Amino acid sequence: QVQLVESGGGLVQAGGSLRLSCAASIPTGSNYVMGWFRQTPGKEREFVAAITWGGRYIEYADSVQGRFIISRDSAKNTVYLQMNSLKPEDTAVYYCAARQSFTRTPKVYDYWGQGTQVTVSS
Repeated sequence: QVQLVESGGGLVQAGGSLRLSCAASIPTGSNYVMGWFRQTPGKEREFVAAITWGGRYIEYADSVQGRFIISRDSAKNTVYLQMNSLKPEDTAVYYCAARQSFTRTPKVYDYWGQGTQVTVSS
């Protein structure tokens, strides 16, 4: 069983930065894809970024490419999302998720964290 706990959300002004963390209880020797997604009220959950547990493959949504950086520290079993040049439209609840093969589709991810709110003021 994989458990995910996000942290690091908050309120920031446009142009600012935040770093989200996702502490993951990943079984030793397992290979999971770790994804970050976000959701605003009335909208579907959308893909933000994903990374393989070994860190060799990464993808970003076009909307965050060049501003956000996903990374992982396998020793700490933690995945990070560094968010720079934040915009008001980045405001959302951000979720960490895990599954065993790479996809951008949120519905097929097996494990989810509780979410952390990110609010970007203009």
